[in-house]
Amino acid sequence: MKKIIITFLLSAGLLVSCADLEVTPTSFVTEDNYFVTQDDATASVTAVYASLSLDPGEQSLFGRNLYFLTDMASDYAAAGVSATNPQVRALSSLTHDATSDRVQVAWRQIYNGINRANVSIDNIPKVSGSDVIKTRLINEAKFIRGLLYFQAVRLWGGVPIVLHEATSINLGDLKTNRSTVDEVYNQIIKDLTDAEALPKTYTATDAGRATSGAAKAILAKVYLTRKDWPNAIAKSREVIDGGYGYALFEDFQDIFTKTKKNGKEHIFSVQFEPNQAGNGSSGSTFQATSLTGFTATEPADIISDVALFYDIYAAGDKRRDVSYAKQLLNPATGTLYTFPKPIFKKYMDLSNLATPGNVAINFPVIRYADILLSLAEAINEQGGPTAEAYELINQVRRRAFGKPITTPDATVDLVGLNQTSFRAAIQEERKKEFVQEGQRWYDLVRWGTLVTEVKKVTAKNSVSERNNLYPIPQSERNINPDGLPQNPGY
Repeated sequence: MKKIIITFLLSAGLLVSCADLEVTPTSFVTEDNYFVTQDDATASVTAVYASLSLDPGEQSLFGRNLYFLTDMASDYAAAGVSATNPQVRALSSLTHDATSDRVQVAWRQIYNGINRANVSIDNIPKVSGSDVIKTRLINEAKFIRGLLYFQAVRLWGGVPIVLHEATSINLGDLKTNRSTVDEVYNQIIKDLTDAEALPKTYTATDAGRATSGAAKAILAKVYLTRKDWPNAIAKSREVIDGGYGYALFEDFQDIFTKTKKNGKEHIFSVQFEPNQAGNGSSGSTFQATSLTGFTATEPADIISDVALFYDIYAAGDKRRDVSYAKQLLNPATGTLYTFPKPIFKKYMDLSNLATPGNVAINFPVIRYADILLSLAEAINEQGGPTAEAYELINQVRRRAFGKPITTPDATVDLVGLNQTSFRAAIQEERKKEFVQEGQRWYDLVRWGTLVTEVKKVTAKNSVSERNNLYPIPQSERNINPDGLPQNPGY
């Protein structure tokens, strides 16, 4: 829509230079003639959601592109031989620089979503229709904007805060300088606080939309990242005690089963369908990049070190065989195929391994297990483990071993830890729980252990303190070098 508007303005300028004419466009879509009805408002917010899962001609943000930064550039994941893009391989070895195309695409995709949210927030108030629905739609857009800024501030530190659609095509007017980290977080908290007014639930036709519980859950993670333990505790408890009906699935596999989308554990997920918008790379490509068929050919996305990240699961921990596959049934032969080393499995549609295109398994941005572990972590950091903190982590562990979730079980429950050992236990559970869920790099950075942990992987020993942030894309700095100073080490 922006390109259409800019094209019209340029054309109009040329026309005026030739003759004193007043031209009223009748065949162009602009904000003024698009935002008229409530349906228009709803469609605009649908486009905001789509920025998370669709980018025709490119891998979508949560469909894989963010994974390069949040997982492959951490310790447990790496680029396999099928990953032929040298920029991807550089992220895997942590030798990337400011010209990285994956970093640039992530920046563009995040700000594309932010800009779509801004257009909706600015224009929905003027449409006809229910004020209740309009307010809800605006708060949904604010939720996505807050979520995207939360990605950006953790990836790059202080970033430009853009809160309104562009109204000028003058390059000088479009430049926005980096804000401070505190300023970005203040805006995130404001957006998500507004989004707390969203409904608790929706009807089945609107399943997957942002809820008040989702806003509170992301706020809890924001406060946890900021080490604001009292607020992290308070928001986590609001999610748990708020009457939302959230609970752990009894079976860990159900989290990633396409027939159980938007279930009781899924607080907010990016919605995926196979071959979205008819574009082969715009949806979720995790299955295609984790499985190259029943051959010894190494996939594009691989585990970095089997001993460090596969062999660590205790006997009976069901998370291992949901997160990774050592064997799979070959549908063509009807026999089990053993891979040279375990492959990633969470986003595989086991009913459709013969044609591993885009799959319909949603990406869980935040789920209930994350809130349980976040609350346990915040309680421990504030003053050491309590009975409540033990119960929270032990519920996650009981589910992992197939035990009744709320029944104490001496075979798996943790007891007798001090603050330091409880912290280590939380970190170990998160490593096993959230494989390929866009958590690991963020966790290591906020714990201050990125360099220490990544150096344990031989192929990643180039890691250094600079890797606690990503470089501002050079293409952005070329436009605004003074307003976008580069991060240290790049």
